[in-house]
Amino acid sequence: MLKGPFLSKDWMGAVSDYDSAKVVVLGLPFDGTCSYRPGSRFAPERIRLASWGLEEYSPDFNKELSDVLFYDAGELEFPIGNTQKSLDLIEENVYQIYKDKKKYLGIGGEHLVTLPAFRACSKIYSNLAVVHFDAHTDLREDYLGQKNSHASVMRRIGEIVGFENIKQIGIRSGLKEEFELMNKYSTYTDDYSGLEPIKEKNIFLTIDIDVLDPSIVSGTGTPEAGGLSYKELQNWLKVLSGFNIVGADVVELAPDYDKSEVSTAVATKVIRDVLMII
Repeated sequence: MLKGPFLSKDWMGAVSDYDSAKVVVLGLPFDGTCSYRPGSRFAPERIRLASWGLEEYSPDFNKELSDVLFYDAGELEFPIGNTQKSLDLIEENVYQIYKDKKKYLGIGGEHLVTLPAFRACSKIYSNLAVVHFDAHTDLREDYLGQKNSHASVMRRIGEIVGFENIKQIGIRSGLKEEFELMNKYSTYTDDYSGLEPIKEKNIFLTIDIDVLDPSIVSGTGTPEAGGLSYKELQNWLKVLSGFNIVGADVVELAPDYDKSEVSTAVATKVIRDVLMII
């Protein structure tokens, strides 16, 4: 018999029993529609390992990870090259999480993984709204003829929930027509008060890590200068702690573009912050 000791690959602070958990963390190593730099498929495993470099206690939220009661389900295995089957697997598994009366926290992977997760969420919850942190609008009708793309994920979600129920923060890149759509529905906000119209709704929170400035997170598929600082993002999350968040994800870390591993460390801490408010 092997005697170890062994390093657990579970998230630090996770409970060992699925049934006792209130939140389920699910790794989504998929980057099949990446339009620039691939590699976000490697993020979930690297984030899980990096979690052991964090403390379980967050002084910013005055909370321990053990208070959250979350279960690390590991990573889904996707059929490489089959985007639709991968999306179906995500929707099926996230729907089961919601059927089991638990909340969902996904770790991507590219941003398209949010679409099937949100579809599953919408089968259980009504009165939904989406809070979207990103450098990019993600509102294209399609990308190179592909309607299901990480560049069009918020367009597809808007068709489900209604664009008036989307709030976008940190956006600084996109096509002219995407910004026109944002203006039409007033999706963009740079002030906490912009979230007030959705405060009584059930919130799905999605964070593309490139919302942070590339001086903080260079390890992402499409870095875009002019982003938020970590503390600015954290302050938004503190505001959202007063909302009813029913699901969330953190996506688009591509760890191999930052050999210092600082990007992975930052993304991991963002995920810990999300666990504190979900």
